[in-house]
Amino acid sequence: MIKSDVHSSEFDTYYTRYIDKLADKTELIKGFETGKQHLINFFESIPEDKLTFRYQPNKWSIKEILQHLIDTERIFMYRCFRIARRDPTALAGYDQNIYVDPSQADDKSIEGLLDEFTINRNNSISLLSSFTDEDLSFIGNSNGGVLSARAAAFIIIGHDIWHTEVITNKYL
Repeated sequence: MIKSDVHSSEFDTYYTRYIDKLADKTELIKGFETGKQHLINFFESIPEDKLTFRYQPNKWSIKEILQHLIDTERIFMYRCFRIARRDPTALAGYDQNIYVDPSQADDKSIEGLLDEFTINRNNSISLLSSFTDEDLSFIGNSNGGVLSARAAAFIIIGHDIWHTEVITNKYL
């Protein structure tokens, strides 16, 4: 399964910003594997003194962004799982901002956050590997709109790229 298999009718237009970060030939599992190593290398390259930096007082720190990537992957893989299993139940949205403070990301080590990310990503890869193309093509209801299982998964990869670009442009 590649990104060009995903049609714009399979997700809310808001997520175009993430899907469009991927090349059309991006293969789903390979994208998750490559993205995992890219994210690890990226966050390991950031100087320790920058990890709790905020470019504005109300913005997240770099550690909080990494925690956000982990949390968002969990939520979108849950959506992917439910949709791929043909659960017709409408899935709720979530307020990403309320997750930040309770995560206490700034109190965690970068090694601990990257370990959490790696474990979560490996679980995502394992789950995606268990689905057929038909499973991934199934469309459900998420946050009041349509979402295919495959779109939920590709959004994760693009979301990672989006935030590494934000960090590069605004934090480093």
